[in-house]
Amino acid sequence: MENFNYYNPVQVLFGKGKIAEIGKFIPKGFKVMLTYGGGSIKQNGVHDQVMQALRGYEVVEFGGIEPNPRYETLMVAVGQVQRENIGFLLAVGGGSVIDGTKFIAAASCFRGKNPWDIVAKGARVDAALSLGTVLTLPATGSEMNCNSVVTREETREKLSFASRHVFPRFSVLDPETTYSLPARQLANGIIDAFVHVMEQYYTFRRGDEIQDRFSEGILKTLIDIAPRLMGDEEPDYQTRATFMWAATVALNGVIGCGVAQDWSSHHIGHELTALHGLDHGVTLAIVLPGVLHATANSRREKLLQYAERVWGIDPARPDAAEQAIEKTENFFRSLGVETRLPAYHVGMETIERVERRLRERGVFALGGIDDVNIDNLREILTSRL
Repeated sequence: MENFNYYNPVQVLFGKGKIAEIGKFIPKGFKVMLTYGGGSIKQNGVHDQVMQALRGYEVVEFGGIEPNPRYETLMVAVGQVQRENIGFLLAVGGGSVIDGTKFIAAASCFRGKNPWDIVAKGARVDAALSLGTVLTLPATGSEMNCNSVVTREETREKLSFASRHVFPRFSVLDPETTYSLPARQLANGIIDAFVHVMEQYYTFRRGDEIQDRFSEGILKTLIDIAPRLMGDEEPDYQTRATFMWAATVALNGVIGCGVAQDWSSHHIGHELTALHGLDHGVTLAIVLPGVLHATANSRREKLLQYAERVWGIDPARPDAAEQAIEKTENFFRSLGVETRLPAYHVGMETIERVERRLRERGVFALGGIDDVNIDNLREILTSRL
């Protein structure tokens, strides 16, 4: 196993009522910017809980952060942070709000001329405002990692950055904040977490047994709880707690320690979102089966391990690999998500455009492993027609 310097400073406050404790983790006297999305937190009681916990602080609110947070919107927040001398950011929402807030934190302290360079050119992030989070939609793991994805409407690009400076100081994970989520968002969250695990697991068999078992356990847990999450009329606390923690550990660094990783499903999916506005989870449900097909020979051993340990398929069956891919796709469909491009009115024109855009950027490897690259991108996406 490769050497890996694992560092995750996030203080997790897990459980019912933990929002009330956030004041312990924000320095006294700091002006706080509260960031959120479309305003559902004001309807489900989360906003009231947060404001009660922030009594004694001067609070400035910045709402309207979009799903797939837009650079243009975030830069408005950056201007407000700098004008009003904000000292701490508190993101209340799902991964998009948290990702957007991480960008605000970094861009507010950026010394270069163009903050877009942080994601477009990998410009160094030397400092960032401190931030905390209150998670309301499990999916991205952003509450316990240092990653962020930002979309620029002007150029229709969706790009990412990572920096240790944007690790949240704390994250509240109260399962009750998920009770008002619609089925569509639950489905997207399950798919996002599932694919996060796959991109750290589905590579090669190298004796990473502990990491493999961790990953397989998360995958099997997501499969097991999905019918309950999607079908229960009344939310069950324990099921929501399991879902919330599964999505967090899927991308908090633990299962990725020392293993090969392949983020091609995300890389390709980001292009589909940027061009067509498709939900992030939807793009992953489309692309991952295509990646599995394209790598079925080069990663056959790992695909058969996945078939056996996650889906209970006899690896000696001649069609075991194909059965594993089919079960994966059917799992996504069971969540109410279509897994083929025509269902979203996307065809060859988009496939050619994605390929052209990536070639123009000089992108070859799409996820970290050579068997998924710009030369077989068309094969992956045409298999989804």
